[in-house]
Amino acid sequence: MVRKVVINGIDTRSLPKLTQSECLDLLKRVKEGDKEAKDALVIANLRLVLSMVQRFSSRANSDDLFQVGVVGLLKAIDGFDAKFNVRFSTYAVPMITGEIRRFIKDGTGIKVSRSMRDVAYQALKAKEKFELVNSTSPTMLEIAEEIDVPLKDVVCALDAVSETVSLQESVYSDGEDSLLLMEQLGDSKQSEEIWSTNLAIREAVASLPEKEKEVLNLRYYVGKTQMEISKNIGISQAQVSRLEKNALKRIKECL
Repeated sequence: MVRKVVINGIDTRSLPKLTQSECLDLLKRVKEGDKEAKDALVIANLRLVLSMVQRFSSRANSDDLFQVGVVGLLKAIDGFDAKFNVRFSTYAVPMITGEIRRFIKDGTGIKVSRSMRDVAYQALKAKEKFELVNSTSPTMLEIAEEIDVPLKDVVCALDAVSETVSLQESVYSDGEDSLLLMEQLGDSKQSEEIWSTNLAIREAVASLPEKEKEVLNLRYYVGKTQMEISKNIGISQAQVSRLEKNALKRIKECL
């Protein structure tokens, strides 16, 4: 009896199994442009993707990993050549895992410079060494002194490589009611509504075309007049006015 195992909503028991010759035949048909052969090959190799998803499931959402893994599988199908003289699965696994690793690495959407990552690595190693010797955690200042790096650089580096947390993440749940992280964050100067609006405005501004963002930055952050902006970026005052109006309209629509 075949045990039913469901991963990412897929019943693995229902997935077909291919012999090596069947796999090679489908790959040959794929090279000839047979779309049905490609679909059959993807379905037959979903076990490979699912097995890789299980390996990395603790580091990211498994549904996202599955989709990325399938992209890796498709790349393996397109790039495989029978002349490699290896089984397709042997060729596909590193392609799938490579795609998943890249997704996890870039998953936060925050790009951290190489130099900052190096400082963070040194700081973490120094912290680990300090804890082994002293059986207690070091302060940021002690870490900075140990690796001879300014304190502010150590703080920024460790913050940059730390895992991000969603504001919608539940910090408590009793089944029906749940408490979100956002609801635990207090600000004596801003209400939750104002705070949420500010976040929405930032996202709206980030989605604007570069020229409109530049005009808004100079107009509202730097404090320049429309005439000053026109001279600064080399366009007419009328164009500056139009870009400003368009930008504000887009922001209002997003809100």
